[in-house]
Amino acid sequence: MTKVGFISLGCSKNQVDTEVMLKLLSDAGYTIVSDETEADIVVVNTCGFIESAKRESIDNILDVAWLKEHGNLKAIVVTGCLAERYRDEIFSEMPEVDALVGVGSLQRIVDAVRAAERGEKFRSFENKEASPLGGERILTTTAYSVYLKIAEGCDNRCSYCAIPLIRGKLRSRPIEDIVEEAKRLEAGGAKELNLVAQDTSRYGLDLYGQYRLADLVREICRETTIPWIRLLYCYPDKITDDLIREMRDNPRLLPYMDIPIQHISDRVLTAMNRHGNAALVRETVEKLRREIPGVTLRTTAIVGFPGETEEEFSELCAYLKEARFDRFGAFPYSPEEDTPAARFPDQIDEQEKQRRYDIIMQTQLPISEELQKEKVGKTVTVLCEGYDRVANTHFGRSAADAPDIDGKVYFSSKKRVPPGTFVKVRLTEALDYDLIGEAVGLTDGREPD
Repeated sequence: MTKVGFISLGCSKNQVDTEVMLKLLSDAGYTIVSDETEADIVVVNTCGFIESAKRESIDNILDVAWLKEHGNLKAIVVTGCLAERYRDEIFSEMPEVDALVGVGSLQRIVDAVRAAERGEKFRSFENKEASPLGGERILTTTAYSVYLKIAEGCDNRCSYCAIPLIRGKLRSRPIEDIVEEAKRLEAGGAKELNLVAQDTSRYGLDLYGQYRLADLVREICRETTIPWIRLLYCYPDKITDDLIREMRDNPRLLPYMDIPIQHISDRVLTAMNRHGNAALVRETVEKLRREIPGVTLRTTAIVGFPGETEEEFSELCAYLKEARFDRFGAFPYSPEEDTPAARFPDQIDEQEKQRRYDIIMQTQLPISEELQKEKVGKTVTVLCEGYDRVANTHFGRSAADAPDIDGKVYFSSKKRVPPGTFVKVRLTEALDYDLIGEAVGLTDGREPD
């Protein structure tokens, strides 16, 4: 039986696509292997969002190509954003690639692999705005902490972003479809449901004519008993009062919000084609803090955007000190083909962008350290993820820590705690981004901290 390996790159939304393709191939009789050196065919599900992601995707394809030349690998299938974006270049520049599958053709992954088995070149780029949403999956995460993609594409049209070009317009999945998948995930052991899309806060606008994210959360809570529901990628201008009330009043909707602000200068925000100005960003952050006690706020910013002056960059750094975000990530601006910002004048050189990146991360570091120290002595609920035999300690995440992007809570326990178990942990020490504590009891995860 042909063995297929997968390399999944990029964001959690891409990871969900990988899981759908895994299920399709498994149902077609292929054997899935976790080590690409054992595979007959490798599928590389790529990211093409920014330059560094494109380089990572290309490097992985070239690594697999080495296996094809020197090992037992017979064929390479490239899927995802890089395949979609460079459909006309990949075959000519990477002749080692045997099949290309665009983001609208994931349902044809079996056809692609079968063609590759026969030694035939294959490409499929069906209409990405008419392709099926959702689908059964083979999880690549743990069963207890899973991603659930609620929409595809994006309508925001930020001037620096290629996602609408690659993924198409916003397409929300129907509430009942998402709820059914949530029920399947719960049956499989899900304790934490991480709702993802390019912009989760815009969910439902295309389908229902209004923002329906709060309604979706309520339906998931009505139809499942999953203790933790987490929202990622909520834009400041689309966070409704209804959603804020739901997060305040529903103990199962974690008091955690990921709100990418990208900048705080009105001129830069306008050039970025962001919806909402600096006053709206400030008002949203203040309202979330005021209405949701103990809310954890994560954000991101872009430094070195074309024309960003030293004064505007300093304004952004000053706002970080003012807002004191719990979690923060920055990106040096990456000019992307076919986006308006790539054609803007006053492009900033790479060295200066890196300098600003280093400064802004250093600006955030003492804020993170102070916020971490304030948690010492408190007791929090932690979802245990495993046991580190070398360090002789358990580890997991609190409600304030999203998977893959935030820190960990390391804790001692008199008894071994199985992964997927909720534990009450008293925090005793703070590191830059992680916390240390000791288990003081078990919980069902539904009790607010």
